[in-house]
Amino acid sequence: MTGLTLTRLGGAERRPSRGTSRRGGVTAWMFLSPAMLLFLVFILGPLIAAFALSFFHYDLLTPPEFAGVDNFAKLFSDGLLIRSLVNTFLFSFGSMVTHLVGGLLLALAVNAGISRVLSYVVRSAVFFPFLISWAAVALLWQYVLDPAFGLLNHYLELLGLQAPNWFVDPAWALPAIIGIDFWHTIGYTFLIMLAGLQTIPREMHEAATVDGANSVQRFFHITIPLMSPTLFFASVVTFIGAFQIFDPIQIITKGGPNDATISAVMYLYRTGFQAFEIGYASTVALVIFAVIMLVTILQFLGLRRWVHQS
Repeated sequence: MTGLTLTRLGGAERRPSRGTSRRGGVTAWMFLSPAMLLFLVFILGPLIAAFALSFFHYDLLTPPEFAGVDNFAKLFSDGLLIRSLVNTFLFSFGSMVTHLVGGLLLALAVNAGISRVLSYVVRSAVFFPFLISWAAVALLWQYVLDPAFGLLNHYLELLGLQAPNWFVDPAWALPAIIGIDFWHTIGYTFLIMLAGLQTIPREMHEAATVDGANSVQRFFHITIPLMSPTLFFASVVTFIGAFQIFDPIQIITKGGPNDATISAVMYLYRTGFQAFEIGYASTVALVIFAVIMLVTILQFLGLRRWVHQS
């Protein structure tokens, strides 16, 4: 009996009844409802509330007072906000570069034909720090980079190098935070890169080798083009996460020294929960949201220029 015969009854094509279609729609909405509820409660709802509060002066203690666009006008004269955005962009750029390069190099090393046991050990060792809480990571690195008895400074002095005062020197504080973030979160990027590398057919490298291509040529003409979707995904995720950095800065430097490490989210926290300027803090939150959305849109606009479409 053919498929055509199975879909027909008495010469007429069988179609789902209205009741069956309705039950299918109800089932679909039942599966979607938990995710939609979480989206409404934790994303769309707070976004609408922040937009509404941005038009008010509100300190949580007294009734809100309508402020019009005063909070938005204040943005352009707020030097500390601009400083926090610059710091956050620098941190995000440094985080993207170190994660994409470091994650790819680690993935290439693990994917280079080593034994399964060694590969498992390396993957576990690289990913393990990602499972540790930011509080524990921050306290650990405060000890490692301590100028008096820190392990890193001790070994630098043994090599005859002058160790900087990592969290007190404005020139070194932000790079130190970037390095700590790299150690803590590189495992996630590493696994993404490793998964991308394992989707590249070995036959392509073997064919290029037969044609006389060396390892460098294979890397730039085969690996990078076929890894471009993975690199694009990792860059988007890394930027979104990096632009919301807060925990290590709050625990280690508290934005210092001289606001050299203050981030946009930390400035939002100070404004809203220390100065109790909830209306202006909501405006800052909208700025952070707009920046992340704008940069993500720009990344997607460049998708066709450098991402290989298989």
